[in-house]
Amino acid sequence: MAKSKDVRVTIILECTSCVRNGVNKESTGISRYITQKNRHNTPSRLELKKFYPYCYKHTIHEEIKK
Repeated sequence: MAKSKDVRVTIILECTSCVRNGVNKESTGISRYITQKNRHNTPSRLELKKFYPYCYKHTIHEEIKK
């Protein structure tokens, strides 16, 4: 039996400020969040403002490919 495509998919959000600037000397890693999105409502890449614990501020996190 063939598997149907799910409407809700699991995605990974990654901090854009760390990727663009490289990893800062102050920060110890790259911030990633795992969440779900609805393919029909948001077909484009998802961008959310999330807290980045290594820099202690809110930054934009973008959807990345798995």
